Amino acid sequence: MPIHHDDHPEGLLEDLARLKTLESRRAALRTLAGVGALVATPLASAAASCVVIESETAGPYPADGTNGNGHGIIDVLTEKGIVRSDIRPSFGEFSGVAAGVPLTVTLQLVDVSGGCADLAGHAIYIWHCDRLGYYSLYTLPTENYLRGLQKTDAHGKATFLTVFPGCYPGRWPHLHFEVFRDRKHATDGTQSLKTSQMALLAGPCRKVYNGDYGYTGSADAFSRVSLANDSVFGDDLAAHELATMKGNPVDGYTATLTVGI
Repeated sequence: MPIHHDDHPEGLLEDLARLKTLESRRAALRTLAGVGALVATPLASAAASCVVIESETAGPYPADGTNGNGHGIIDVLTEKGIVRSDIRPSFGEFSGVAAGVPLTVTLQLVDVSGGCADLAGHAIYIWHCDRLGYYSLYTLPTENYLRGLQKTDAHGKATFLTVFPGCYPGRWPHLHFEVFRDRKHATDGTQSLKTSQMALLAGPCRKVYNGDYGYTGSADAFSRVSLANDSVFGDDLAAHELATMKGNPVDGYTATLTVGI
């Protein structure tokens, strides 16, 4: 049976008041939901990055005193000149300079058990292959470039200027690093607090390897590998080791990674 509001004007006013109140509540809920989404996004992001990074193999070419190249043990960490931010040139008795697309790498150390506080004063040793997939001091025994050690700043960060590494058969493009309590522990043979790897994003890799930047063989090797079948990252698709990257092959790239220990 239809309701005739003309017969009950006070009922119509009540209905309109209720509708107005209901709409106000809905608007408030929509606003709260939007605020919640804005708040949740950075919190979720922070929570996701504040985890202990996976320990990975140092591989066959660390030059950290744990192995050699057939001519004795190599420990580049004890050599004068290893502490530096620009790791493109060789140092000491060697003089070559690694060529390739510029890459600025920033690692930030956080203490997961200590509320994700920044870890200042620690030391990070980083190394990786050149644009042809060769490692200095091993497959390139007369060079020691693309290796460097730095102390983390007040924000737990260490930044290295290097070149985009090439891709060689069987491995996803990556960089190696070791974390030490301080520079002294890095040079006296003390075992690192963490040994891990940084994985690069697929998009920048394709642009660099498919361009005319001297990365011979990388495009073919990259076409045959994936995070899923990589021997290091395949177990979790580099969930906590995948860098955040920006840039382009002409001006260079940046790659950043939060390293929880």
